[in-house]
Amino acid sequence: MKFGVVLFPGSNCDQDLIHVLSKVMKQEVVELWHKDHSLHGCDFILLPGGFSYGDYLRSGAIARFSPIMQEVQEFADKGGFVFGICNGFQILTEAHLLPGALLQNDNHQFICKNIRLRAETDESMISSSFTIGQTLKVPIAHGEGKFYCDDTTLQQLKDNNQILFRYCDENGKVNPESNPNGSLESIAGICNKQRNVFGMMPHPERASDVLLGNTDGHKIFKSILNTVMA
Repeated sequence: MKFGVVLFPGSNCDQDLIHVLSKVMKQEVVELWHKDHSLHGCDFILLPGGFSYGDYLRSGAIARFSPIMQEVQEFADKGGFVFGICNGFQILTEAHLLPGALLQNDNHQFICKNIRLRAETDESMISSSFTIGQTLKVPIAHGEGKFYCDDTTLQQLKDNNQILFRYCDENGKVNPESNPNGSLESIAGICNKQRNVFGMMPHPERASDVLLGNTDGHKIFKSILNTVMA
């Protein structure tokens, strides 16, 4: 499978993703510059974390207008797979490829720490290797990670089984204390209704190598490959 990782000015998790995909998962990876007008035949596109364009205006608001996003939009509209992590998730909501928005954390501070997630569905490409209710430990690193949407959109997310992960405690319980940023109903990751565009705020690529002492995030990338090769 050929993966494409988009590099925006200010991306800082691109090499982490490339390492996991190429060295850990043993897949072909192409770096896609934000001014490109080609996805170079990639089968799966990833938008990495970081601070695209310095997070001016709003996180992801400027990157959404990068030239390559036209190709990403067309690719997704045709059913192509797109996965945004942290800033990539923010970009996807700004581009309206995913519903909702990522707002400033409730404490108005940048948060960088390990948190717990609970898998809410096994019916998506990035969560198919999980059992519903299974937990994983991965890091977050964001200042604008509070997921928000209106009541109608929230109900649609629930009705269509689009909620992928929720923040939880070590026992898998979802409660205000385990919600690090104030996200609506502790939502940490979602997909679109067509189930080909995915976004999450936590960083699975930072928990996918034994050298880091945590491989919980590896299962997300394994889910992608298992789905494709099934």
